[in-house]
Amino acid sequence: MHSFDDGWGEDDAPAPALKTSLTPERARTIISRNDSPDVGFDRSINTYRGCEHGCIYCYARPAHAYMGLSPGLDFESKLFFKPEAARLLERELARPSYRCAPIHLGGNTDVYQPSERSQRVTRGVIEVLGRFRHPFSVITKSALIGRDADLMAPMAAQGLVKAYVSITTLDRKLARDMEPRAATPERRLEAIRTLTRAGVPVGVGFAPVIAGLNDHEMEAVLERAYDAGARSGMMVALRLPREIADLFREWLEAARPDRAARVMSLVRQMRNGRDNDSSFGARMVGSGPVAEMLHRRFTLACTRIGLNLQPTRLRSDLFRVPLDLKPAAPQLDLFG
Repeated sequence: MHSFDDGWGEDDAPAPALKTSLTPERARTIISRNDSPDVGFDRSINTYRGCEHGCIYCYARPAHAYMGLSPGLDFESKLFFKPEAARLLERELARPSYRCAPIHLGGNTDVYQPSERSQRVTRGVIEVLGRFRHPFSVITKSALIGRDADLMAPMAAQGLVKAYVSITTLDRKLARDMEPRAATPERRLEAIRTLTRAGVPVGVGFAPVIAGLNDHEMEAVLERAYDAGARSGMMVALRLPREIADLFREWLEAARPDRAARVMSLVRQMRNGRDNDSSFGARMVGSGPVAEMLHRRFTLACTRIGLNLQPTRLRSDLFRVPLDLKPAAPQLDLFG
């Protein structure tokens, strides 16, 4: 496992021991497309597969099953990275047929997980996006994003980048139990400060909100993030697709047995009596009185605190292919 400054100290419970492997993945393309109406972007880049952070609720875990691996420990320990990501992106953006629109970094993994400290794949991707003046957004639970403030700052000045830092709790013990190898809440707040000082628009993601477990912290998280420099916020309801429902339930019964039954009851109340509802429009927000109450609280808190007053709109009109990557103009035949 890679060592990194995640904010945890000797007084904190250690993260569960985990031996990880990192395997290069020879991808043919790097930009993934989607037509989901409730996602907010139609293209994304995932520089890694799997995630060492080990968040028990991660909706992306089932993706590992497509590789013949388990959504459980394999997702956390059998990791893949794309060493050719920057080169592939450069090639795709330089195509005459390419049409610019914001790219989201992440979605099925955290692009700033521990392996990024040594592999620097995500940094290489951002360098390419900067050369092309291509807009992008990113969300992470890692303070490592602050390392790339030097690349993001000039892009932010042109309206080309927006970052989100996900903070699900301010409780160090709950964070350690629920997100064992992610940065501490304090370090994530410091990442917001670092990016804000660099002029990068930053938002806070209270995601996922888990009724009966962390929802009581919603207002406090939003306030602390605002104080650190965040000026936008988003909330996503807990999603438990496929194998995640059993994994989360088992974790909940072991880590918080006193409230496990109530939490799962509230989850089902937000999902039409089921563990999960994957239908577009409902999967991110839930439905029913509990979901409506949570979103009402979120909206009121953002208004009171001053979040989401001026949405950041990324620019696509500055995109251009660098001169050294443009195809050479055909030579005129002087003797034809």
